[in-house]
Amino acid sequence: MHTSAHSVFSKSDSAFDDLSASLGDQRPHPSEDALSQLGRALMTELLDVIADTALEDFQTTLAETLIGAFHSAAQRIERDADRARDTMRSLDRDFDGSEAADTELQEATAKARAGDAATQAAELIRDAAAESYTVATGEVWTAWRGSRRGTHLTAAQMEAKAAIRAIKTRRAGDADPGGPVIAFRGSPTADTAEDAGRVFDALNWALKEWPDMALATTGAKGSEKLAIKWSKQKGVKLILARADFDAHGKAAPFRANDELIALEPTCCLTLVHSLDRSRSPDQRPFGPALNLGQKAMETGLRHVSIRARAA
Repeated sequence: MHTSAHSVFSKSDSAFDDLSASLGDQRPHPSEDALSQLGRALMTELLDVIADTALEDFQTTLAETLIGAFHSAAQRIERDADRARDTMRSLDRDFDGSEAADTELQEATAKARAGDAATQAAELIRDAAAESYTVATGEVWTAWRGSRRGTHLTAAQMEAKAAIRAIKTRRAGDADPGGPVIAFRGSPTADTAEDAGRVFDALNWALKEWPDMALATTGAKGSEKLAIKWSKQKGVKLILARADFDAHGKAAPFRANDELIALEPTCCLTLVHSLDRSRSPDQRPFGPALNLGQKAMETGLRHVSIRARAA
């Protein structure tokens, strides 16, 4: 279907459209709706082209790389805008009232504001592509490194290290905008419908108890991916404590638990094995989930083990 230039550049009632309209650039900006449509179209086209081909085995890598490209673009543009803001502060501090200095300050200001709009544009494309990826495949994309602002399509995602720094800052007396943290670790094999139902039950209970909660997990496959999917559906802030196997080897999942505990969670939820007993009657408990529960109890934190519904 052909999309007219008018519809692509028309303005709707959104924060992005308000920002882009205020820049004073004679060239129009694409509307927020058009950028979101672009993200959905790119992902849909990719998945359609590789479906039922030999490349289908690499679908996850290709799709997540596409999303990650726009995430990287947003980060690069934001860094440029931040450098322009540094220039603004320097020029403002040393401002001598001359026309040249005034022109230079205006140019730096315009560059920073344009960068902010371009960053948001890349984020809108990224999040729409990620949403289409989830709808089509059931998989969820999370940024591998760094924090990510939320848009109307998704809640914010934070790196555990950044969240720990915020907690230390709060202790020093500065304001902390975050709410209570709920930590979750679960078995990679706990990905059945029964597991999903109980994980969602536990997280819904936590959200009812602490409406401004943030969910902290490592992003491992299985039940933790289910928890991430829940956070996206509910618009709950996500904190990722990734296991760094390159740095810590086999100890990485347990080092990730240390980061989760350092977040001072209000409650730790664990699911040590799949609740679907027909899958494997003699399942071994998942060590890292057991370890998080033990660390929680040792440090006096509340721990809730997710179990099957009572018969």
